[in-house]
Amino acid sequence: MPRQLHLNAFLMNTGHHEASWRLPESDPFAHVELSHYVRLAKTAERGTFDSLFLADGPQLWSNLAQRPAGALEPLTLLTALATATEHIGLIATASTSYNSPYNLARKFASLDIISGGRAGWNIVTTAGAEAARNFGLEHEPAHAERYARAAEFLDVAVKLWDSWEDDTVVGDKAAGVWGDDAKIHPPRHRGTYFSVEGPLNVPRSPQGYPLLVQAGSSEDGKAFAARYAEAVFTAQQTLADAQAFYADLKSRTAAAGRDPEHIKVLPGIVPVIGSTEAEARANERVLEDHIVYAHGVHRLESLLQLQPGTLELDGQLPAGLPSEDAIEGARSRYTLVVELARRDRLTVRQLIGRLGGGRGHLTFAGTPEQVADAIGTWFTQGAADGFNIMPAVLPSGLETFVEHVVPILRARGLLREEYGPRQTLRERYGLPRPANQHVTTTPAPVLV
Repeated sequence: MPRQLHLNAFLMNTGHHEASWRLPESDPFAHVELSHYVRLAKTAERGTFDSLFLADGPQLWSNLAQRPAGALEPLTLLTALATATEHIGLIATASTSYNSPYNLARKFASLDIISGGRAGWNIVTTAGAEAARNFGLEHEPAHAERYARAAEFLDVAVKLWDSWEDDTVVGDKAAGVWGDDAKIHPPRHRGTYFSVEGPLNVPRSPQGYPLLVQAGSSEDGKAFAARYAEAVFTAQQTLADAQAFYADLKSRTAAAGRDPEHIKVLPGIVPVIGSTEAEARANERVLEDHIVYAHGVHRLESLLQLQPGTLELDGQLPAGLPSEDAIEGARSRYTLVVELARRDRLTVRQLIGRLGGGRGHLTFAGTPEQVADAIGTWFTQGAADGFNIMPAVLPSGLETFVEHVVPILRARGLLREEYGPRQTLRERYGLPRPANQHVTTTPAPVLV
């Protein structure tokens, strides 16, 4: 079968553009309404997307004046969406810095069982002092320490997911035997960051363990992805940068002893679509005209670790910014933003406009054919295995993409016409079900 795109719908309240909530069509309260997310999930499923994704963090994002703030806890929300959908994968963000392996492994196993094998975990290490202070820490842990903790966290989670063999449950009424205790394997883990006896108190799930997703593009992030990730959400602004990242990550994955085909690279794209190119540009300008630049300056100064009042709207970024190695927060995003500003010689005002739609992800304004062309080029030229679709405005942006771009991608043979037989999320991404480390073979999952 010819290689086809993997599409993930990244759902963010009223849309990825920071001014989306100000448009007449937008509901500024939709971010806490289940019906809003059910509508989006069903739209993405109509477009035969592989999965949908919810970002998250254990802190209040931005200031309340800027855009809808606060978010429903993603595992809870995705459990509700599992009952409203049939095929689409359900990927939740959860932090390794501010969770425990036992509780999180149990929650993802539960979502995988409830959804019939459609769960995915976007693994984040969580940057920022605000989150740290919510958990009794004065400062965020160092960048390298966060990734070291994440590695041990994943090792423990896998041990927990493997703590039940697939055929542990016997259910023999006549003999009075419900399960086989010999097929339970407590982790008994003692490490640097965690001490976990186990075993998990939920059976092994249909996928064995959820699809593992990662989004960091720093050196530590890429090393972590090469070892663990099965899908990578990334941000690049140019085809050349995306090709370089793609080749580097595939090479690192092979060097880690894994099949490079078992890690899917999904850059983010923010499509702003119009029936003509002029209309698309006009739609983009409407969003930019609704940006409150004072919010953008505050956010940019925070990202760049500058004192308030440092940036001038119509000036360029100052010289002497911190080096990437000095950044303990979102290191890869810091580098992307600085390189974008320097390369295109943007003023602070222009940079805020470019970041307003996708926070560093590629923003593309054009007709459905032009959007499909851009996606197809990156896909066929060694820059992507698919895309993280990030509509600027929701729900209209996702609906427009499904109604007008998806048919073009299907006509070009780049996207499935329909889902076909019931599959787990791993199967949809072309990935094997992981074998339980305690047995030599793993039975096929039973989908419920």
